[in-house]
Amino acid sequence: MNKLFYFKGTAALAPHIVLEELGVAYETELVDFTQQAQKSEAYLSVNPKARVPALLTTDGILTETPAILVYLAQTNPDAGLIPTNPYRFAQVQEFNNYLAATVHVAHAHKHRGSRWSDDKAAHATMTAKVTENMTDCAEVIEHHYLRGPFVMGDHFTICDPYLYLVGLWLHADGVDVERFPKILQHFKAMSARPAVEAVMKLHS
Repeated sequence: MNKLFYFKGTAALAPHIVLEELGVAYETELVDFTQQAQKSEAYLSVNPKARVPALLTTDGILTETPAILVYLAQTNPDAGLIPTNPYRFAQVQEFNNYLAATVHVAHAHKHRGSRWSDDKAAHATMTAKVTENMTDCAEVIEHHYLRGPFVMGDHFTICDPYLYLVGLWLHADGVDVERFPKILQHFKAMSARPAVEAVMKLHS
């Protein structure tokens, strides 16, 4: 049985939604950032990066959201959460890696400025740029990546829970989401899915 280590408001939300969508048995363990639990000896033995998500599987421990999402899709192939066509699968990877490497980093500048600078004034200027940078990311997603009601078009994939998470961040980061009707419609549709409603009880 898979076990997901998570904290609310983090990228752990995306694989948590996927686990719920799959309808498979799984366990969760809250890593309480407010108590610095991510830096405890016990959790560092799970993920030495002191971050979530981490997924304990029968094969070992996985970290990094894109990797966990692919693992869940590949170990549950009947769910059809990733395309079988190599090019389309690469497009899934492209999108999820854009969220991980660019969008998440832009969002993190609001709360995690100490990762990049010890200067408090620099933290303030980083925070001031978050809305602008996240708006730029939303422009790319709206006009380049979102191909239909779902990221890949008409079919739900592992991209969609990840974009739902980003939708939460866009709202929190002061982005005018009304400028991005496709992202907004995707967010509303995802919010109504039973799996999302169930998981959000632990992430709100």
